Amino acid sequence: MKPYEYRFEKVLTYREQEKTETEIEFKKSVESFETVATELYELLKRKEDIIAEHQEKMKKGFSINEIHHYARFLDSLEKRIEALQQSVMKARSKMNWFEEKLLEKTIEVKKFEKMKEKDKEHYRTEMEQAEASLLDELSTLKFHRRETGW
Repeated sequence: MKPYEYRFEKVLTYREQEKTETEIEFKKSVESFETVATELYELLKRKEDIIAEHQEKMKKGFSINEIHHYARFLDSLEKRIEALQQSVMKARSKMNWFEEKLLEKTIEVKKFEKMKEKDKEHYRTEMEQAEASLLDELSTLKFHRRETGW
């Protein structure tokens, strides 16, 4: 009997390799998204703290110069926040794209694995039938030898 050999083994290996590469890219995109999102969160938190601090100073009173400085600083902070929000959206869309690709690759690999399973089962059934046929033939020959006296 020849050992089992899956005819699409190279394709399956290639698809598994593609899936692994896509997983790596997906993990990188998740890390990138988390980095940018964390940075955005920190800036938003900083803006919130600065506004709270400004509210406290308003109660006590402060100079026109400080108000201008505060307004310019807040404006630059909002521009950075807006730019980061764009980066977060891009990173999220990239992450979602890789997630979809990973899902597609996973499904492809599962299909080939299922085909391999079915093919192996079919091979096993064929081998069992061949073995049964061989045993039948051997027992018939043995019986025939006894009858003929060979």
